[in-house]
Parts: sequence; C-alpha cells; structure tokens
Amino acid sequence: MSQLKKEKDIAGILALLFGFIGLHRFYLGQRGKGILYLLLAFTGISAILGLIDAFTFFSMDNKSFDIKYNRDFLRVLPKKEFDQAGKRDVGNAKHNKKGNFSMDNGNIHVKSGKSKFLSYDYDGAISDFSKALEINPREIAAHFNIACAYSLNENIEKALFHLDKAVLYGFDDFEKIKTHDALAFLRVQPEYMLFLNNNFRLSGNNIKNEPLLNTENIEKLEQLRLRGLLTDEEFNVQKMKISRL
Repeated sequence: MSQLKKEKDIAGILALLFGFIGLHRFYLGQRGKGILYLLLAFTGISAILGLIDAFTFFSMDNKSFDIKYNRDFLRVLPKKEFDQAGKRDVGNAKHNKKGNFSMDNGNIHVKSGKSKFLSYDYDGAISDFSKALEINPREIAAHFNIACAYSLNENIEKALFHLDKAVLYGFDDFEKIKTHDALAFLRVQPEYMLFLNNNFRLSGNNIKNEPLLNTENIEKLEQLRLRGLLTDEEFNVQKMKISRL
C-alpha cells in the first residue's frame, strides 16, 4: 500500500470513520502509529486522535499533503521557497538591534541540513540543524528550518519551540510562517492559533496540547456534511461523540 500515491480525502475519511483503529495511519504507510492507535482503541483516545487527524487532513491543501505523504511521487523539490526563507533569515539577522548574532553562512551543518531537507530526509535535517544550534544557539535559519522539519514530522511542540526561538532572535517574516508549505500541518493545530494570537510567540501555556473546542469540531463536521463527505446519520453519530468530550 505504501507504493501507491496517497489521496488526501481518502486519508481524511478513513481517519474520520476508522481513526479509532488507526486505519488511516496504515493507509499512509505509518505502521508504527497505526499499531499505537490499535493499542489505544479500547481507551477511546485513538477515536479522539482520529477526529483530530481527519480535521487536519481536510484542512491541508493538496500540495502540502503531497510534500508530507507522497514524497516519492514529487519530482520538483520545493527548493526555491526553502532558499528564499533562508535568505530572509539573513536579512533579519543583519537588522537585529543587538547586532551580535548575525548568521554564519559558512556553518556547514546549516548547509547540510538544508540539503537533507530538500531530499525529504527530515530526520537527518533535524540532526544537522541541531548541531548548528549547538555551535550557535541564535542561528535563525537553523531554528526556522528545524521548525519546518518538525512540522513535517508532526512534532507540534518542538516545531513551535523553534519558531518561537527564530522570532525571538529576529525572524520577522510572519507571512512566511502563514504560508510556508512545510508548516501546513502546524497551522491547523490549536496550539498554532495560540501562538498566532500571541504575536507569534509562545506563552507559558502554549507548549501544552489543548483540545479543540467542541463547537469548533461540530462546525467542521457540518462543513464535511455540506461537502457530501458525511451522511446525515454519520454527522449525527460523530456530533454525539464530540458532545461527550
């Protein structure tokens, strides 16, 4: 199944209807997560995670979904956008008032991290960007790019942590945070909205996972019903489940 191109809406429907047994994770080739959902099936936790996953998939655009789940089918790497983000980071560092943490463009770990990122080796990119931050904890490009890699690996907490650090040290291209493909997964998370509403900074409570409001979940279910992705009966069943949360 992992050799076939994944479809965003199919993943969303599987997560919505069978998320409690992790069927959508097996469909996406994520066996480890699928087994974890199976183990949690009798606790009710996997059902809640399945709903959140469904909303995430339906909220993502096709390009962002393909970058994350159909890497083998992409022939054109998002190099231009990635490089532009790095160039903007340089500008931000130069204009920082303190003027004592300009980016080291010769940092070999930043360069190798970018190369691995563009080859879809996000774990390798994270490792290299982490090494760059060991050398210079104020390396804006490393913080921004590692946040992108963590977002693609669905690690919300660490993605937000490094975005917060990037902004702290001078990154101010907030439009890039709002539109960068690699941050698409992060942007549909409730934690991101707290980050956004706090002027792109974390507060003491932003790092912890906070569930979506029931009313927001029900509104999204209604949108799925209007789009014909849910029958009236399925809508009512899912609405009752959410109301009990």
